[in-house]
Order: sequence, then C-alpha cells, then structure tokens
Amino acid sequence: MLLAHPAVLKNLTDEYEMLRALHAENGSSTVRRRMDDVAHTLCVSTGTRDGDAALIAARHQLPGARPGDDSVLAEL
Repeated sequence: MLLAHPAVLKNLTDEYEMLRALHAENGSSTVRRRMDDVAHTLCVSTGTRDGDAALIAARHQLPGARPGDDSVLAEL
C-alpha cells in the first residue's frame, strides 16, 4: 500500500480537527460536507474505511508518533 506523505496527513488531520470544532459551534451543513470530504481523503490516504480509524492511523504515521505504541490501533 502506498503511504501518504506525513505533511499531507498533518494538513488533513489539522483541517479535520478545525472543521470538527466549527461544526460543533454552528452545525453548518457546508462544514459537515467538507468534514466528510476530508474524512474520505484520510480514509483513502490511510487505507481505512472509517473516519475515526483514519484519524488514528494518520496520527500514528506522523513524525513523533511512538512506533511501539499501537495500543489504540489494537482496539479497532
């Protein structure tokens, strides 16, 4: 499987977190659609099928992630 560049994953995770905060504030359908788009891109980039799993996988692939700590992934 091809892996996304860490900079791309960082941008996607940051954007998703920002959109999640915006959606929590105002519940805009436009923000929700963009969240869905970013989640889909994260899923494709990480080889997952669920937005939450994609976020976990993306964070695990980012620089500074502890390679030996896969305890969160074991719960999936």
